[in-house]
Amino acid sequence: MRVEGWGAHMPRGAAQREARARLDDRDAAERLGHFLRQELERLAEGWRGAPVVLCIGSDRSTGDALGPLVGSLLLEHGLPRDQVAGDLSLPVHASNLRRVWAELRQRRPRGAVIAVDACLGRQESVGTLTAGLGPLRPGAGVNKDLPPVGDVFLTGTVNVSGFMEYFVLQNTRLSLVVAMARRMTGAVLAALGRPVPAALTPLSGVGIGLPLAGDGAGA
Repeated sequence: MRVEGWGAHMPRGAAQREARARLDDRDAAERLGHFLRQELERLAEGWRGAPVVLCIGSDRSTGDALGPLVGSLLLEHGLPRDQVAGDLSLPVHASNLRRVWAELRQRRPRGAVIAVDACLGRQESVGTLTAGLGPLRPGAGVNKDLPPVGDVFLTGTVNVSGFMEYFVLQNTRLSLVVAMARRMTGAVLAALGRPVPAALTPLSGVGIGLPLAGDGAGA
């Protein structure tokens, strides 16, 4: 989980390129996938093998489950297990990220990594998908000190930041998270040169103006 404004979490001197789309943009997956593919091609010299997708988050929190949902959807749509780190059954989160990242770098020292994570931001940004060049800092949204990971990234703003972030994450609307996960899965598949299945579209009726944390939560 990170906070919107990715440039603040990049190494000093790194280029700041990104592309954004709204969840309800019809071409969101293709546009973000094209951006990621271009950036991967620019960085490709010296790399070996297909990129690995590192999907970060916890299956125990609705908002933070965005990354693991993307990982599971990638596996369901044919991406091999050795190209996906993090899914609903084997999530990559704050407790194991350092180990998983170290193992990944040791196993594929010259392989590209696409980092996928949920994001907190301004209210008007909820439902925004962002692809960018450079690593991201997982855990920044909840004040955790974790290593920067990835060569390029893809994030989705699932809720608002600034107050009781853990509560906000736990009370994020599941329908929004699932719809964003589908779009982001399509973007990753497009970045890897794979076709985007028609099934990877938001659930019907899901819009950007959904209730935020606490609205209608619980009985």
